[in-house]
Amino acid sequence: MSTTVTTTMNRRTMLSWMMAAAVLPAVSVVSRSDAAAPRVIPMRARRFVFIPDRLKLKAGETVVLAITAEDVMMGFSAPDFDVRADLPPGQAVKVTLTAGKPGSYGFLCDIFCGSGHENMSGLIEVA
Repeated sequence: MSTTVTTTMNRRTMLSWMMAAAVLPAVSVVSRSDAAAPRVIPMRARRFVFIPDRLKLKAGETVVLAITAEDVMMGFSAPDFDVRADLPPGQAVKVTLTAGKPGSYGFLCDIFCGSGHENMSGLIEVA
C-alpha cells in the first residue's frame, strides 16, 4: 500500500509542477507589460513660454518631462506634484511626475528670466 501512496503523491507533485510551469510564462508576460516605461514628453522653455504649455495626463499615469531651456537659465516648478528643477540653457533635464486625482494643475518658471517672466506658466490637465 505504501507504494501506491508514493506513486500517487509523485504524480500529484509532477502534475503540480507541470501546471506551475504552464502558468509562469503568462504571469511574467503580465508583469512585463505592467512595468512599461513611462511616457516621455519633450518640452522646450524659452523666454517667456513653455512649449507645450498644456499637458493632458491620465490619473495615475507617470510621465517624464524632458525639458530643454533654449536661451537663458530657467526653472520648472509644479507645486501640486512637489516637483522642481533648474533648467540650464541647452541641457535636457528630465523631470518625473505622477498624475494624481483628476483636475487642473499649474506649472511655472520660478527663476526670473526677464520682463515677461510672470506670464511663463502652463497647465497639467489630469482626467
